[in-house]
Amino acid sequence: MNKRMRELRGQIEGLNKEANVLYDNKNLDQTEAKLDEIDALEKEYAIAERLFKEEKSAVIDDKVKQKTEKDATAKFVGFLRNGINAIAQGMIPVQVVDEMTEGSKPDGGYTVPEDISTKVEEFRDATFHLQQLVSTETVTTMSGSRTYKARAQQTGFTLVGEGDKIPEQATPKFTQIKYVIKKYAGFLPVTNELVDDSDAAILQLLVEWLGGESRVTRNKLILEAIATKTATEFLGLDDIKKAVNVTLGQAFAPTSRIVTNDDGLHYLDTLKDDVGAYLLQPSPIDPMQLMFPVGARKIPVRVIPNNDLPTDSDKVPFIVGDLTEGIKFYDRKRLTVMPSNVAAAGTFNAFEEDLVLMRGIEREDVVVRDSNAFVNGFIDTSAGAIVP
Repeated sequence: MNKRMRELRGQIEGLNKEANVLYDNKNLDQTEAKLDEIDALEKEYAIAERLFKEEKSAVIDDKVKQKTEKDATAKFVGFLRNGINAIAQGMIPVQVVDEMTEGSKPDGGYTVPEDISTKVEEFRDATFHLQQLVSTETVTTMSGSRTYKARAQQTGFTLVGEGDKIPEQATPKFTQIKYVIKKYAGFLPVTNELVDDSDAAILQLLVEWLGGESRVTRNKLILEAIATKTATEFLGLDDIKKAVNVTLGQAFAPTSRIVTNDDGLHYLDTLKDDVGAYLLQPSPIDPMQLMFPVGARKIPVRVIPNNDLPTDSDKVPFIVGDLTEGIKFYDRKRLTVMPSNVAAAGTFNAFEEDLVLMRGIEREDVVVRDSNAFVNGFIDTSAGAIVP
């Protein structure tokens, strides 16, 4: 019972005493009024009691959840610390997850606890990556499809005479996108000396490894989807203007961005206008956000490291458009890790070299949702500077 409930109970008891006195004195109307007050307070007390119980239950549930996550993390760290021996001795159960390719056997792995998965996502998001610009949907099935209304030009109504038949209008057009979740994996060799280190050190290593590899993997998948559209060469700023104003048009121009790499940033940062002022400027709202003038518009510029978005010879990538509309990322959100101290992978032999090989697996798919929403462009810097 909380303070409010105690106050209500005291008021109810006081009114009960008053009602009894009024009843003994044959003041029936006043007695009835007091009983109505009691009924109202009883109703308020019932509500207060229910809220108190739900709040108490929520606190208990939160403590249980925290304990569950703590236990899961402890088991997970133990699983990594002991490597494959933990499985052999039955100390920690192995959760078997469905293989992402139909017709093949399941792959073993220990599902990463939710709190660690959250830290992996936070580490991945700490560095800018392309997934922040595309549309992401979490899915729970291996494959599926989504239907979207296509952008079609409307023709308007047709003039008809009295008694004439109304001609058929163009019906809405829809496009169907299918996704098939795929499995992406890698391994990390770890010395047993590091495995014997603190739990915090092991978890930090795991978070950095999974977060970094996940970010690079997702960037590559998104770039591969973008690359399915034929590349367009921009010979000058007028070409970029046309891409924004005409190719993308008013449907996408207001939400468009320029995505380039370190080379592209350096290239834009050297361009000046007729009076010698640099064209690339910070946003007045957010100084960390760069803006590049494209005619009357100022387009945000997002930069991807050269390692993730490489320059092909002198062809610097310039992806212009709205990738939120253009690219769809389907995330299965199933991350598993399997350690082994007897496995061999590549040039590494865990048993001979006294290592633990950690294998990480994540599952996703990337598809083009609307190819009209972006232009896959490039600037050939060997051809000379862009004309402002």
